Amino acid sequence: MKRPYFFGYGSLVNRNTHDFEDTHPARLRGWRRIWRHTDLRPVAYLTVVPDAGAEIDGLIAHVPNDDWAALDYRERAYDRAAVCDHVSHPKAEEISVAVYTVPHGKHGAPTVEHPLLLSYIDVVAQGYLNVFGEAGVAHFFQTTAGWSAPVLDDRARPIYPRHQTLSGDERRMVDDNLRGLGVVPMDWPEGDLGSWRGDPA
Repeated sequence: MKRPYFFGYGSLVNRNTHDFEDTHPARLRGWRRIWRHTDLRPVAYLTVVPDAGAEIDGLIAHVPNDDWAALDYRERAYDRAAVCDHVSHPKAEEISVAVYTVPHGKHGAPTVEHPLLLSYIDVVAQGYLNVFGEAGVAHFFQTTAGWSAPVLDDRARPIYPRHQTLSGDERRMVDDNLRGLGVVPMDWPEGDLGSWRGDPA
């Protein structure tokens, strides 16, 4: 039986946020990264949707204990889709690869009530910087859709549970890429968005 792996395209790329084993840079063809939200969480987060002309970078990671059921439960906001024929990776042996995605009908567009978290964007960008360099960071921003959503500047009080400390240069890199997309993070709103469990994607 082929060893099972899943393709991560967001926070998983930052190896400081998880302890998944046997991670490797990879590229997924035929899917596009996009910001979405579901009723299961109070903020928007990353998912992928089919797009025949798109390619995105990320990491593959071994499914812990080969147990899809446990990982599926953790990622119950998503559906799991097999992408073995669409992933380029350095593994010599044949492996089984899947990606977690929220299909149409299970998500809505991000809004002020469901913003993007700057602390989460920071984590993802830092991961792409460490694995793919500055060009990889730029590619992440350019190949992700949904930047019309509001971005909540929660750096002073991070909501994302696996937030990381960025250097001044890393923060400026994120800010410059957002500015290039015409995105201006908004101040913390009144009220509390509550806790949010991030995803490994």
